[in-house]
Formats: sequence, C-alpha cells, structure tokens
Amino acid sequence: MIEVLAQAPEQLAGITGDLKSIKAGLGCLGAAIGVGIVGMKAAEAVGRNPDASGQILVQSIIGMALAEAVAFYSIFL
Repeated sequence: MIEVLAQAPEQLAGITGDLKSIKAGLGCLGAAIGVGIVGMKAAEAVGRNPDASGQILVQSIIGMALAEAVAFYSIFL
C-alpha cells in the first residue's frame, strides 16, 4: 500500500501535464474560431459599405489581436 501511495505524485504529474496540453489546445481552437468570425464579419461589412473599409480594417485587426491574445494566455498560463 505504501508503494502505491509513493507512486501517486508521479502519476498526478503526468495527468496535470496532459491537462495543460488540453487547455492550450482548446484555448487556441477558441482563438482560431474568434479570428474566423471577426474576418467573416469584416468581409460582410466591407461588402455592405466599401467606403468604410479603412475603419473596418483597423477595427478587425484590433479584434483579431484580442482574440489571438486568448491563445497566448492559454498557452503560457
């Protein structure tokens, strides 16, 4: 019984490493979906009002940067 308890921290370390990988993968997936949605809506907006393409471009780049920040947070934290 004592040997089993002694091996428990090693097994838990492996599980937490796997959970970190899953967390990073889901965070990156969410960021990719967010960037895709921002790009889709920006293209729709430019299609509706081509004269505002400069403002739409700036706002969409800011939105994509914020969505990518989520990916970096999920990887590094």
